[in-house]
Amino acid sequence: MENIIKIVNKVLEEEFEIDPDLLKPEAHLYEDIGLDSLDAVDLIVMVDNELGVRIEEDEARAIRTLEDVYRTIHGLLKEKQ
Repeated sequence: MENIIKIVNKVLEEEFEIDPDLLKPEAHLYEDIGLDSLDAVDLIVMVDNELGVRIEEDEARAIRTLEDVYRTIHGLLKEKQ
């Protein structure tokens, strides 16, 4: 899980220029971090490229916080093993 957090946060910091202080598990992607719906899609694509997991549309709709992102990716990686 630690590796997932590091990769997702790195993408948010580097690609979206998000302040690392905002990247807390309970942070809401839209309200706290300031992503919009297109940013969220871009994040999903970048995560797919970095970690090799595909977040399906129905799973993506349920994601609201960074913790949701981490848990979804963690679950997908476990399924893949």
